[in-house]
Amino acid sequence: MGATALPSAPSAVERSAIKKVSIRLVPFVALMFFVNYLDRTAVSFAEPNGMGKDLALTAAQFGFASGVFFIGYIVLEVPSNMALHRFGARRWLARIMVTWGVVSLLFTWVQSSEQLYALRFLLGVAEAGFFPGAILFLSQWVPTRHRTKVLALFYLAQPLTTVIGAPLAGWLIGHHGLFGLEGWRVMFLFVSIPAILLGVVAWFYLIDRPADATWLSTAEKEWLTGELAAENATKTGNSERGHGREALKEAFRSGRVWVLALVYFGFIYGLYALAFFLPTIIEGFQESFGTSFSVMDKALITAIPYLPAAVVLFFWSRHATRHGTRTWHVAGPAVVGGISIPLALYMGSPAATIAVITVTACAIFAALPVFWSIPSRFLAGAAAAAGIALINTAGNVAGFAAGYITGWLKDFSGSYTLPMFVVGGFMLLSAALMVALSRRRPADPSHPADQPLLEVH
Repeated sequence: MGATALPSAPSAVERSAIKKVSIRLVPFVALMFFVNYLDRTAVSFAEPNGMGKDLALTAAQFGFASGVFFIGYIVLEVPSNMALHRFGARRWLARIMVTWGVVSLLFTWVQSSEQLYALRFLLGVAEAGFFPGAILFLSQWVPTRHRTKVLALFYLAQPLTTVIGAPLAGWLIGHHGLFGLEGWRVMFLFVSIPAILLGVVAWFYLIDRPADATWLSTAEKEWLTGELAAENATKTGNSERGHGREALKEAFRSGRVWVLALVYFGFIYGLYALAFFLPTIIEGFQESFGTSFSVMDKALITAIPYLPAAVVLFFWSRHATRHGTRTWHVAGPAVVGGISIPLALYMGSPAATIAVITVTACAIFAALPVFWSIPSRFLAGAAAAAGIALINTAGNVAGFAAGYITGWLKDFSGSYTLPMFVVGGFMLLSAALMVALSRRRPADPSHPADQPLLEVH
């Protein structure tokens, strides 16, 4: 994927337009993502803190409950993103948030493993399309050269969800008996309400396109609209071909889209293996190393890997923005993560184990914002909506697989050693596929949409 030109010095209008978008839209969409990720991973905090015992869950049952969320999400992923493209991000993202908030609230009263499975499936249905929709929405507001930076600011919400959310979850779980509820039920109650409130606010706050933004000057609107239109004219799904079935067919026939989907699969497999099972692994420290932790101690330990991950994410993405995105910005972290995650299980103390897991978290989060700047380099319009949703669908397949396979292999082998080697293998495969894609020759060098995406270094 040949050369990516280094960014030229921006004009005053360009700087002010990107600054306003970064201040007005990105923090709000990142807050939506924060609540989104907290809601979908709340089950990981609940399981070792009473839910697993109260519902009599085995590791495999918990893994299935964690992963069944993604089945509902997968089924409606592409249709949801196409609906967002048709009806606008403001309406569709607001609808998604209110719907998932209502479903999440029902977890407060779950009574059996079967009810847990059903609600996790419905939560996936309700949330379908949120993440790719948010990526698509932000990609429609900034040109390619600023996209990695903007997506990095958005993606900071994910590691910070655990940094802030884990202690918050621990604090809420500590309020056992509030309203006559077990602590883990109290947590579900109070992490659900913000989604409903934010969904209502999003309906009035979000704006679908730069031309309608009253907070942009006329010059800023014209610059953003012109830059985005010029870029989109060279992409699959452009204004001449970008509506209806033809654009969808082009996205689904794109070899690049499918390879990127496989690359993303490996990263998300690792991400959710950590997200769903790290609290349970920390719970196991008490038996393995003879330690004793309170609920809040375990919550704070869970948060440790994610704060450095947020810092590394920011600076890694800034380097890619300033110096041009390279293949190693994605493949390098995949190798580091693939080696470090099984290595963590051979450490001789809780501190050493968490230190190595921190390296894994840093690797995963460093690569993801850079990765998501790639699809919109060659897709636009309906094709972008379909292609981004298809890639994210692969991630949701990984989310289901990570939860279920990790739990099943833990029950089968009696430890987390084998499942963590599987995680490492998938991440190394992502690195290999990224390098292979970077060396692929364009089918038609004269066609802009066929030009290489990244420079190999």
